[in-house]
Amino acid sequence: MKHRNSNHRAALAALLAAHLWLAACPATAQTQLSPYRPGATTEGCVYSLPKTLVRISVLVEKTTYEPGDFAPFAQRYLRMADVSQESSTSFRVVGLSQTPMPVADTTKVYSVKFDARTVAARMTLADDGRLLGLNVDDAADAEAPAPFQPQPQPEWVNPRQFMSEEILSCGSTAKMAELTAHEIYDLRENRSLLIKGQADFMPQDGRQMQIMLDELDRQDRSLSSLFVGRTQRDTTEHILWADPAQFQQKGVLFRLSQLRGLVDADDLSGAPFYLSIDDISQLPAAAPEAKKKDKQPEAGIYVNVPGRLRSTLYEGINPLLSVEMPAPQFGHTLLLSADLFNKRYATRLRLDALTGAVARLDADLPK
Repeated sequence: MKHRNSNHRAALAALLAAHLWLAACPATAQTQLSPYRPGATTEGCVYSLPKTLVRISVLVEKTTYEPGDFAPFAQRYLRMADVSQESSTSFRVVGLSQTPMPVADTTKVYSVKFDARTVAARMTLADDGRLLGLNVDDAADAEAPAPFQPQPQPEWVNPRQFMSEEILSCGSTAKMAELTAHEIYDLRENRSLLIKGQADFMPQDGRQMQIMLDELDRQDRSLSSLFVGRTQRDTTEHILWADPAQFQQKGVLFRLSQLRGLVDADDLSGAPFYLSIDDISQLPAAAPEAKKKDKQPEAGIYVNVPGRLRSTLYEGINPLLSVEMPAPQFGHTLLLSADLFNKRYATRLRLDALTGAVARLDADLPK
């Protein structure tokens, strides 16, 4: 009886293991999917043609104002009205540019099977699979514009280093402001005398003259900042990308907030900047392809016959910048027959990296 129970337990364990194995089999037998990757292999090549995206550079200037320590006395001692006594920050657009840039068009993906009778095996592709050329060594991709380089900020000079001992030892801010104003007037008088040639110590040459004038101006600006405050401007570049298919109706590209700078298109705290992209192509319609049930796809290389677009930026209803540029998605494709790439001709094809159109096609004729 004991032996029969142990056999029964062994049979149950084996049955349970079988069920677990069957449950695990469908999971391990599923097809493993991987992202589509265009490129060339020993048997053929998968490539795409480009479409245009609009690269928009927006230069936004941030202006920061800090009032000076003597701002309340600017009118009394320097006769300067409307000097703000409160800190402020503001933003404004100071530059816009639009540049066409190519990306792979997922609706124009083609495959080529290499044939020993052709020379299409040397295909040059961009990183995203766009076809750049066949049988050429110098096919290059389009380059993005150089990034914006801001101007270096002027060195800030602490105005207190130009204050005399008498100014620094004053017991009240009003008295310090009065004596600082006298110092500023003295600097301006010395500058005037130097220019007129009436200074006690005249420079020996023009270079020394310029050095002395620059130093007087530096001290004047530094001490005056105690009254008029300090304004700092910083410019940054923002890169936005627009797909023409999404802006064929005028739409909000971004917004600009006076307090926060460039914000998203759906952030109502900023004023809207619009983009409108129009198809201005004047190309003849592509010839319709004959459709047959069992027709095999023709061999060859597809290229673009690009159209054109006009991209216009608006601030509210006011147009700011309108640019025309090529747009392959507003054109059509053309098939270059495989006969062109017969080994007898040593054909070389170079495509325009921006449009996917034929930039140059030549061949060595057989002798």
